[in-house]
Amino acid sequence: MDIKHITVNGLDLAYVEQGEGPLALLLHGFPETPDMFRHLMPELVNAGYRVVAPYMRGFAPSQVPPDGSMLMKDLIADANALHEALGGDGDAVIVGHDWGGFTTWGAAALAPERWSKVIVADVPPVRFYERRAAVPEQIHKNSHFYFFQMSVADQLVPVNDFAYLDWLWEHWSGNVPGFDSAQDRQAGKDALREPANLRAALGLYRQNFPAAEFGTPAWDMGRLLAELPTQPTLYLHGAEDPVVDEEILADIVAALPEGSDGALLPGVGHFPMVEAPQEVNRRILAFLAK
Repeated sequence: MDIKHITVNGLDLAYVEQGEGPLALLLHGFPETPDMFRHLMPELVNAGYRVVAPYMRGFAPSQVPPDGSMLMKDLIADANALHEALGGDGDAVIVGHDWGGFTTWGAAALAPERWSKVIVADVPPVRFYERRAAVPEQIHKNSHFYFFQMSVADQLVPVNDFAYLDWLWEHWSGNVPGFDSAQDRQAGKDALREPANLRAALGLYRQNFPAAEFGTPAWDMGRLLAELPTQPTLYLHGAEDPVVDEEILADIVAALPEGSDGALLPGVGHFPMVEAPQEVNRRILAFLAK
């Protein structure tokens, strides 16, 4: 697919696009690129959508923000500005994974008139994170949040062709027979090879989870994402990504508006779009067809 460019919020964002029809905006996370959605995009095109998957600000070939901001408020502003710039209407849908998922929660809640349906994978609403916050396994799974706060991460993450990112993929993946993350890992590395791009990506954690404020009432991202969407929402989560279990999933779906749904995907880790694409695509298409 050809990479296109568009300017929103004074920032040059790269994106890939397929199809015609209502806008479907697909938002990736860390350490990912729009390639994460390569299985989903053609299915959405066949379902009649114009599918656009941008490279997040700071991830090459999108521009590193001149002011360095990777704050959630600006990620949300990017998503809603893309809806405007791309001619989206009230039939548009938004899909997000990981950091793209956080952004999706916020964009859908802030501008419900823009997005008819909402799909998020593997980042529950922030209010549900505290349910397992003290579980040692969960603290270990989230060790990158703490490591990335340190300046030395800028030096250590790129060592041996970003071996740390290879480890993260293995650490977060499930037990899907035959799944090979090599293509996805390579794409993520290529988007972060330049020091400025890597610094921006690490800024996601440093700016949105500041050590002195995270977990206190002063935590800005927590306040910003406190509200849930009012639109029907599908929440998908890999069963081997331990932040959500069956009980928490049921409570998430119960807290979402009428017409919402959710699923734990067995054997799947943090990357369901590529670990179990057929199942993910089936559930997304069925949800959008309701």
